[in-house]
Amino acid sequence: MLRSLHMKLVLIMVLLVVSLMTIAGAFLVNSVNRFYLNEFYSQMVEVFNNDPELVRDLTTATEDETDGAQALNQVLKTYMGALGVDGRNRDYYILDGKTGSYLAGSNELEGQSLEMTPNLLTALTQGEEGSRSDLTASYMDLAIPIERGGESFIIYILDQRVSVQELNNQIFRLIIEALVFGLVISVLLSFLLSRAMVTPIGALTRGAKRVAEGDFGHEIQVSSHDEIGILTDTFNDMAGQLQSTIQEVDNERTKLSTLFLHMTDGVVAFNGQGEVIHSNPAAEEMLDMAIPVGGSVRYQDLFGEIAPLETVLNLETDCLESETVRGERILLFLMAPFDREKQAGVLVVVHDVTQQVKNETMRREFVANVSHELRTPLTNIRSYAETLAENPDLPPDMMGSFLGVILNESDRMTHIVQDLLTLSRFDSGHSQLTFTRFPFGDVLRDSYQAVLMEAQRHDHQLKLMGHENLPEIRADRERVLQVIMNVLSNAIKYTPDGGRILMMAGQTGDKVWLEVEDNGIGIPDGDRERIFERFYRVDKARSRESGGTGLGLSIAQEIIQRHEGSLTLVDREGPGTTIRMELKVGGPQV
Repeated sequence: MLRSLHMKLVLIMVLLVVSLMTIAGAFLVNSVNRFYLNEFYSQMVEVFNNDPELVRDLTTATEDETDGAQALNQVLKTYMGALGVDGRNRDYYILDGKTGSYLAGSNELEGQSLEMTPNLLTALTQGEEGSRSDLTASYMDLAIPIERGGESFIIYILDQRVSVQELNNQIFRLIIEALVFGLVISVLLSFLLSRAMVTPIGALTRGAKRVAEGDFGHEIQVSSHDEIGILTDTFNDMAGQLQSTIQEVDNERTKLSTLFLHMTDGVVAFNGQGEVIHSNPAAEEMLDMAIPVGGSVRYQDLFGEIAPLETVLNLETDCLESETVRGERILLFLMAPFDREKQAGVLVVVHDVTQQVKNETMRREFVANVSHELRTPLTNIRSYAETLAENPDLPPDMMGSFLGVILNESDRMTHIVQDLLTLSRFDSGHSQLTFTRFPFGDVLRDSYQAVLMEAQRHDHQLKLMGHENLPEIRADRERVLQVIMNVLSNAIKYTPDGGRILMMAGQTGDKVWLEVEDNGIGIPDGDRERIFERFYRVDKARSRESGGTGLGLSIAQEIIQRHEGSLTLVDREGPGTTIRMELKVGGPQV
């Protein structure tokens, strides 16, 4: 309850009033006591020291005086008013100057039981006036030694301070009443003051809670222009700045989250203890496992075999690279610490370099194949040319044969270069297709007629089926004819003499298709996925003998893909090969 600002202010005001009244009361009581004490001794001095007649009466005995104490008593009775003796509060006593015993006085009852005070002891023992004042004592007294008629007496004035006590009691009651009244006023004032202070502070507190809960749009309204008003304005400005900052941070976080979510590279972040604090779907796909944030999967489980966590946290270089084969993927890991000074954690970026490695391997194989394909005819040309140059007297028929070989090898090199240029134009996107509408059946008949004689020369049975009633298609006629001719030529080349080649065509939905089936040497299972690779040959010796470059099916695949069609190897039982081509009737989408 004391934590409330209201109660704190009330308590402070109450303590302040109590403290002030206590100090004031103590000061008043002390002042009253000191006043009465000074007034008592001033009065005594005025009576005993400034009145020579009284002194003479007290010290001079009469001739017929028999009792000095009674004579002194009679003298002091006449000065009771001057001494302030009233028989209730203040009395005088005449004591024996040697023993201090009571002889006479204004209050015989009290005189018989007088206490020995310091002033009385001074008068008895030292014969001097005892007039020492004591503010803390409950009485005021004066002891004066007197010599009268050869006898020693002590005139002892004792004031019980009854009036002082009564006055102090009245002052105390007044202080208590003032204290109660002051407390009531202080409580009311403290509530008013606390209300004036707490109301804007309460509004500020509620605004701070809203800001803590994420509500930055509420502005605190305070009409005061004091420090609280300035604080409120500052708080409103701070809330606005905080809202802008949080929005910027949220935008950046959203950007980063979107970036991480759609990155093709995997990203996994760990804290200093190796726990996962972030991962994206690409990382889970590449590593083929779920990576929950804060779950049971830790750094040691994923990348501990590559490098320990402490090694990466204390890494002095920019990053640590490692390439690893996981399943069918080749992954490149880039590991780097973030916030090196605090060793806050580790960031691991996962690159899938499988296709890059494959492309690099294919590039090397392509360069090697091109070199080999060009070196073979060049070697033959050089050999025959050197033979002709060194032997000019060769028989005409042998010389003609050598020249024929040189021409054939030159044509073969020309075909290789032309095919390479065609593939290069396709790869660079510079090869343009000319789309027109033409009957698909006419292309099939033209290709059939074009290879019929070559098939008959090898005693092949070539048949065309299903080409009737096929629709017109939108495509590049010459390129489609080139693909069909390439597939038919391969079927003729790789089918032993006396074989069977069947061309079957048809329409399925919005597509037309052609299947070329033969009973030739077929394609081994291990090489079926590679028949569309560049420079691939099933029978390299027969292909070179027939002038093949190994690029035909690669070019055919590129052409069909440009038409948004498909050229596939059909799975079938028995010997031979079946190639299926599909094209859209309406052509590719522009």
